[in-house]
Amino acid sequence: MPLPGNELIALLVAISFAAGLNVYATVATLGLLARVNVLALPPQLHLLSNWWIIAAALTLFAVEFFADKVPAFDLIWNALHTFIRVPVAALLAWQATTALSPGEQLAATLAGGLIALIAHGGKTAMRTVVTPSPEPISNMSLSLSEDVLAVSLTWFATVHPLMAASVTAVFLLLALLLIRWIWKALNALFRSAQESF
Repeated sequence: MPLPGNELIALLVAISFAAGLNVYATVATLGLLARVNVLALPPQLHLLSNWWIIAAALTLFAVEFFADKVPAFDLIWNALHTFIRVPVAALLAWQATTALSPGEQLAATLAGGLIALIAHGGKTAMRTVVTPSPEPISNMSLSLSEDVLAVSLTWFATVHPLMAASVTAVFLLLALLLIRWIWKALNALFRSAQESF
C-alpha cells in the first residue's frame, strides 16, 4: 500500500539523512525491506528490490564497512563519497516523488540532496576530529555507530515515518552545530598557525 504524501516526505527526510551517512547500507536496507513486504516502495523505486541491486549494495556496504574503519583512509573515502551519497539521495527523492507536481518534485529532490549533504558533512566533520587520535578504537566505534544508525533509521522510517523524520530533524540540527563548531575551531587553528609564522 503506497504511503500518503506527508508520510512519503517524512520517509524521504529520514532516508536522505541515512544515505548521507552510508548510502550502500540505506539502499540495501530499502531493497531488503521491500523484498520481505515490510515497505511498499513507490513504483519508480521498485528497482531497489531487485536482487542484483541488493547484492551490489551489500557488496559495496561490505567494502565501505572495512574502508571506513581505517584511520586517515576514511577521510579520503568520505571525501570521495560526497559525489556519491548526495546525488544518490537526491535521485531517490526525485524518483519517489514523480507523482507530485514538477515543482514539488524538484523541491523534494533538492531537500533530499541537502539533507544528505548535511549528514555527510556532519559525519566528515566528526571524522576530522576523531581520526587523528592515536588509538583506532574511537574511529572504529564511530564508524560502526554510523553504520548502525543508517540501517536503523532506514528501518524505523519505513515503520514510523513521521517519528523518524522528527528524530532526523534533531540529528540535522546536531550535525549543523557540529559542522559550525569544527569550522570555527579549524579557522582558529589556522589563524594561530599563521600568526606564529
